[in-house]
Amino acid sequence: MAIAAPAGKTLDDLRFSNSFAALGDAFSECRAPRGIPGARLVAFSPDAAATIDLRPSEAARPEFAALVSGNALLAGMEPVAALYGGHQFGVWAGQLGDGRAILLGEIANDGAERAPVELQIKGGGMTAFSRFADGRAVVRSTVREYLASEAMYHLGIPTTRALAMAAGDEPVIRERVERAATVIRMAPSFVRFGSFEIFHARNQRDALRTLADYVIDRFYPESGTGEERYARFFAAVVERTAALMARWQAVGFAHGVMNTDNFSILGLTLDYGPYGFVEEYDPGFICNHTDEAGRYAFERQPTVGLWNCFALAEALSSLVRREDLDAALGRFQDVYRATFLALMRSKLGVLDVRDDDADLILESFELLRARRVDWTMFWRALSHDDARALALLGDDASSRAWFARLSERAGPSADGERRAAMRAVNPKFVLRNWVAQQAIEATESGDDSIVGALQDVLRAPYDEHPARDAWAQPAPPQYRDLSVSCSS
Repeated sequence: MAIAAPAGKTLDDLRFSNSFAALGDAFSECRAPRGIPGARLVAFSPDAAATIDLRPSEAARPEFAALVSGNALLAGMEPVAALYGGHQFGVWAGQLGDGRAILLGEIANDGAERAPVELQIKGGGMTAFSRFADGRAVVRSTVREYLASEAMYHLGIPTTRALAMAAGDEPVIRERVERAATVIRMAPSFVRFGSFEIFHARNQRDALRTLADYVIDRFYPESGTGEERYARFFAAVVERTAALMARWQAVGFAHGVMNTDNFSILGLTLDYGPYGFVEEYDPGFICNHTDEAGRYAFERQPTVGLWNCFALAEALSSLVRREDLDAALGRFQDVYRATFLALMRSKLGVLDVRDDDADLILESFELLRARRVDWTMFWRALSHDDARALALLGDDASSRAWFARLSERAGPSADGERRAAMRAVNPKFVLRNWVAQQAIEATESGDDSIVGALQDVLRAPYDEHPARDAWAQPAPPQYRDLSVSCSS
């Protein structure tokens, strides 16, 4: 009897190209990563590997660890660092670019229905765009990026992915001396709003058009042909961005650095630095202690998303008529509102639509804010039964009035089926900063098991995982003053 060959591809089977590098020197610079010494493979995502048909067993090969740590390339890779600009905290920052990220190449997946996937190493050393920085990432920031991107994916939120991470011996100076680390990120493209802004700022209209054509042809073919395609493309980006903001708000995710250079042209969550999931509900929650003015506070995220779309509109103004830009921007609020209300109805277990649903939702927010209730815990409790949620909210007249209104709104649907559907959209587990910090501390001491265990939980965030109940709880005392910054 013949033994079937293992499913999937080996590292040697992967075939690379680099369509972005082919755009030319005006868009990127050739740059090979500089590997980190003493590297070990810390973590590997078999789910992400499946998107490029890579066998999970390949992670055990020394060649894989060498790739992830920047110490080797695979045949066919053409590494480049991309040029872009951006508005940072609302101020035009001029030229930026991949200061610690290098695009290794793209893998064309088998089957026309699957888009190519780019692989990018973060932490692979200096590039022409490093601006006097060292181009390195550290264990702290890399654990956070690796876990967050995979956690967001399994929460159903558009995001870049993380294939694997490595850590090494090289000392890197941040707020303290830390150790270098790298992560292999994955996305159909890492083009961002700032990629267009830099060419608009330099009045390089041919380059701007070339980039727009590249993105439309590969990722927005529904935009069609002719000069009107640019308006349709921009409108699609606005709608994707609005929907992404709604998804962030519904799950309680705060990005922390919503600069235009951190906004994906594909509507993906991009660049996990100082982020956080809301715990005690506070609409003014600021997850980045560098953000002293609170520009990127949780409640402001939809407004900032729209602001960033206005910046992109300006960048595309040589390709799209002003009236078409304005019409697309005018759709942002409608798309955001419709998406957010639909998500919140699902969280509440409401199946149909009523005009006054926003009032019920806003009332719930006010109760959560006034009682300082944990966002994720409340919605999960409500997915089980009203009694658990009432215990969190506080048993008083205003709480009972809200529950009565919800009961009337939900109607006569079968309660068991309704609660099961709610548990499928209200996660028990999100990546709380204090839990990520536990994984960081363990990894810094050489213990990678916490990252692996946490990854297993986050890939099934709607399951119970009773042995890991502590990770679904608010921060214990020793972590309550934990803060993150742009170096996180």
